[in-house]
Parts: sequence; C-alpha cells; structure tokens
Amino acid sequence: MSKHKIPYSPEFQALNQQRERRNFLRTTAMGMGALALGSLLGNRPGNRSTGPIDADSQEAILRALPHFAPKAKRVVYLFMSGGPSQFETFDYKPVLMNMLGQNLPDSVRQGQRLTGMSASQASLPLAPSLFKFNQYGQNGTWVSELLPYTAQVVDDLCIVKSVFSEQINHDPALTFFQTGNQLPGRPSIGSWLSYGLGSENRDLPTFIVLVSKDAPRDQPLYARLWGNGFLPSEHQGVQFRSGKDPVLFLNDPEGYDGKDRKEMLGYLQKLNELQNESYGDPEVNARIAQYEMAYRMQTSVPEVLDISDESEETFELYGQASRDPGTYAANCILARKLLEKDVKFVQLYHQGWDHHGGLPEGIKGQCKAIDQPTAAFIIDLKRRGLLEDTLVIWGGEFGRTAYSQGILTADNYGRDHHPRCFSMWMAGAGVKAGISYGETDDFSYNIVKDPVHVHDFHATLLHLMGIDHEQLTFKFQGRRYRLTDVHGKVVKGILA
Repeated sequence: MSKHKIPYSPEFQALNQQRERRNFLRTTAMGMGALALGSLLGNRPGNRSTGPIDADSQEAILRALPHFAPKAKRVVYLFMSGGPSQFETFDYKPVLMNMLGQNLPDSVRQGQRLTGMSASQASLPLAPSLFKFNQYGQNGTWVSELLPYTAQVVDDLCIVKSVFSEQINHDPALTFFQTGNQLPGRPSIGSWLSYGLGSENRDLPTFIVLVSKDAPRDQPLYARLWGNGFLPSEHQGVQFRSGKDPVLFLNDPEGYDGKDRKEMLGYLQKLNELQNESYGDPEVNARIAQYEMAYRMQTSVPEVLDISDESEETFELYGQASRDPGTYAANCILARKLLEKDVKFVQLYHQGWDHHGGLPEGIKGQCKAIDQPTAAFIIDLKRRGLLEDTLVIWGGEFGRTAYSQGILTADNYGRDHHPRCFSMWMAGAGVKAGISYGETDDFSYNIVKDPVHVHDFHATLLHLMGIDHEQLTFKFQGRRYRLTDVHGKVVKGILA
C-alpha cells in the first residue's frame, strides 16, 4: 500500500461520520459477527479463531475439518460434457452383436421414461457397437479399441459401470453432477471443497476451471456450473483461458502499473472495511479477499501458465496438440502444473459427446482428442509422485441408449440420453486400482449389481478428501444445506 497518507474524499468522510455513538452501538453486534464470519471466509488452515464458539455455528463446522485423515489432497475432474457412450468406451456388450435392428424388449425397458426425441419413434432398434473391445491389465479389463492409450493405464483405474441419475436432459443432469441438485443456485463441488478445506496456496484460487478450445460446442456450459451458489463468493471457480487474458479483468488497465494498482487497492480496502463496520455484511470480507487474490494472481498466473519450460519428452507424451495452449492436451499439462502448486480442485471440461446421430465418426474423433492426453496425465502424475495423493475423475452427465435414435444402418447410428446406467472412472488417492465396479444387464440399460447414485459419488469424493458428507453444511434461508442434500452413501467397495 502507498506510504502517503490517503486524502479522504467527502464521500469517504460522510460514510465515516455515519458511525456516531448510537449507530455504533446498534451495529457493533453485527460488525463483530461479520468479523468472526470473515475469518471463515479467508478459510485457510491456521487462520480460524481459537476462542469459545457455539458448537452449532459455521465456525464449529469448519473447525472440525477434516473429519479424518484424507486420502486425497487435491482433485482433478475431467468432465466429458454431453454424455459419452458406455457402449463405445468401457461397457462391453457382446450379446448385442447378434441383435442389430431388433426392438428393445419391453422387459428391459420396463416402462422407463424416454426423452422427447425417442418417444416419438415407432420402434427402438438395438445398435451394437461397431468397435472392438479387448482385455487389458492384470484383471483383463475390457476397453474399446477407441481408447488404446487409456487401455495401457487400466491397472491404475477404477472403472465404475453402474453410475445412475434421474436427470435425462443435459442442463439438469450437468447441474446435478456439478452441484448435487438439478436446479441452478447450489454451490458446485469445488466451491464446497474451497469453503470447507481452504487453500494450500495463497497466490492461486482454490478452485480453477479449464475448458477445451478444441472440442465441438454441442451443449453449452454455464459459469454457474462452477459457481459458489449461496457460499461466500470467494469460493467460486475461476476460469483460466488461453490467449492474451487468461483470467478476465486480471491485467492492469492501460496506463496503470503495479504501484498504481496497489495504491488503488489500498483505497478500496479502506472503503470496504468501513462498509463492513457500518453494515456488517460478511460478503464485504469476501470481496476484500478477492481483490487481494487478484493482485497476487497478477504474478502467479503468468508463471503457472507458461509451459515453455516443459521438456520435449513431456510434449511427446501428451501428444502434438499439447503444444497448442487451450487444447485438451495442453490443459492436462496445465492441470498437472496447478496440482504441483497445490491447487485443491481443478475441473477440466471437454464438450462434444452428445451423439444423437453419426455416433461412430463423432465418438472416434472425441476419443482421439482425449485418449493420449488422459493416459499421459495419469503417467505424468504417477512418475512425479502426485497420483498417490491426487484423485482423478473421468466421466460425463449420463450415458447413452442401447437402441439407435433415428435411422439405423450397419455402419451408422446415434444414441439418445440414458441416465439409468453409465460408466465413469476414478484413479489415484484412496481408490482401488485396476478394478471394475458394478454391473449392468446385457443391454447396459439397467444396473444388476452395485448401483452408484450421483449423491453416492459425491459422498465418496468428499470422504476421500477427509470429509463426512453429512457434516459439511451451510445454513441458508433457514435450513442447512450440503452437497449431498439428504442423500448419499460412501461407496466402500471402491476404496483402497
């Protein structure tokens, strides 16, 4: 901050004069409460108060974290937006090979809901996958020929084939996976982790989002998917972009230098502190923390985004596209660098998996874009000693149907949305490696063993981070909310 005395403006003095004795006495209680909550909003280990507190307060809830020793210190979530087909990736269904064009049996469908796109079809013709599957790894795990690189690291993966959801359309399904509720307005996974566990790096956000620039834009992504909801705003995800402005509005305006910026922040902090004392709004503290973080990020962000010092061997490992900032491959390298800087939650979105038609060609391109970089990411984390305390997740918002949507031919078909069962995988800290968990029927239409609901997935993720999902709550509009709402159980069968 500037060493010169700040020349208070008339507006500043007027605000200051509002705090006469009567107003001071009236607002002191609110102000002290805001200051106490402000210590939570900073929310870094060692920064919480140590005095007597209400056992049911937000401070007590946060002080108890972590509830037990965490297996994972950080999470990378590779989200395949649009809904990858399990038939062309991990859920091998040879029975369908001899059923091309036959109608989906009523005994399999069991009257389950269809989307408006399929409900209008006269029949639901079965479409076996055009792609071959082979067994890999010590346990002979089935993997599609579309994922040859992923097949080589299958002994590090825990493939869950029995995930399910009730949400059959993209927006509610995406929102549900990211926030635990199909309606907008709830905090995202990364925001909950930021709020509950804080940060290990004061110069970078706790929760960072990357979006592939080399993916088809079939379904939109909204910033609310990584939003803070009703949690303090400093816990929202921060999107990093490729190009001139990796973080919007972070760079100094033209004609400003670092000294100007620091002096401006000094004035702004004084105003915010006065605002907080006058009105007791805890969001003011969050705003102060965000401005301070933005100032520190002006130095830390350019450093972490610079991949020029990566070795040729690293670029070859991740593939040619990794040399182009903003691609999925380049974002995988960036995600690794962020983990090395102790960023707690990195979410990498890759769109383009919504294949209602032309699926064979469409999914071939999608798998080619993500296969080598994803496997390289696992290899890279493992050789750097990061995989042992990092949880890596791969998957989309739902799966696809066994039947074809629209016209079916021997070499072309599409698949509609299917939330009843689909596949995703986890790897790294605290997860059993080299296993497949859960089973579906011969049509990958219903789960026959070990179902895993989205709430169960969230409960398990929090458990691996040392959090009892029932205990991390936030009081909002008269009730306590949590990521798993009133549901969810830890999936113990996948825990190492």
